[in-house]
Amino acid sequence: RLGTGVVSLPYHHPLMVADRATQLDWQTRGRFMLGVGPGALATDAFMMGIDTLRQREMMEQSLAAIVPLLNGESVTMKTDWFTLSEARVQFPAYTQPHLEMAVAAMISPAGPRLAGQHGLGMLSLGATTGAGYMGLAKAWDICEEEAARNGRTVARDNWRLVAPMHIAETREQAIENVRFGLEKWIYYYTKVIALPFEVKGGFDEQVATLTEKGFAVIGDPDDAVARIEELLEQSGGAGCLLQLVHNWADFPQTLRSYELISRYVMPRFQGLNRGREASMAWASANRDEFMSAGREAKAKAARDYEAEKAARDEADKAVTGQREKAAGD
Repeated sequence: RLGTGVVSLPYHHPLMVADRATQLDWQTRGRFMLGVGPGALATDAFMMGIDTLRQREMMEQSLAAIVPLLNGESVTMKTDWFTLSEARVQFPAYTQPHLEMAVAAMISPAGPRLAGQHGLGMLSLGATTGAGYMGLAKAWDICEEEAARNGRTVARDNWRLVAPMHIAETREQAIENVRFGLEKWIYYYTKVIALPFEVKGGFDEQVATLTEKGFAVIGDPDDAVARIEELLEQSGGAGCLLQLVHNWADFPQTLRSYELISRYVMPRFQGLNRGREASMAWASANRDEFMSAGREAKAKAARDYEAEKAARDEADKAVTGQREKAAGD
């Protein structure tokens, strides 16, 4: 599947967003997902002359137009930053009633409120940040309340939590791997794009801060499993975990991290090993009975063979005796 994470709606005319989304819906044969948000980078808003205090309001206005457009409706709407006059997309949606959509949610209630209002999915980009982590359950409450108030339904299966992880065979190896790019990533997030995200100190202190506060997983598969279980408990349940691409390690070690997650972490939550584990437990619990039956089966096979061999030998003797008698006559 191909998803945008996200289209910052205040930066685009809503008809263009709907047109592009419809085109991708057809080109991917229903595998496209439209993620939307208000725009998190103040630098982008500044360069386009957009008031950052209005971005969530603008997202709300845009989404109010995009949803009916993707449903095939004609929309006439005028705001102080866009106008739609009997606007419509030229193709019906490939995915009916419309393609999958999700609204980004970090710390403010804007994302959960709009997701509930329109009955859309939710993308919790700040799931592991302090306020985001503490606010997960509250975010879903807001989403459900708004959905009920607007006659919509929402499902936890359409809620995605985003978390950064790097996994290796051991925790020590994972820490060594992220020496490649962790400090540069932290510099970018704290000094360049100026997000409210602060990690001080040298490399060792940075790793400790990220892992001890639960923002990131830098460890082995068991560390990843434990963190995901914490997120599921805190949220009350979500449908999907997305990894934030971060380039903390070099490319081969990054691929190895993905491989370890797919082999040792994902099966724990997707139920892929339940049948195998149940079968192993059943076989182990009944091992003595099965071993006894197996030994008896082998002993019986040996007895049957001996009886068969004895009967065959007797038959051979009888035939030999008859031949000797016939020869004598």
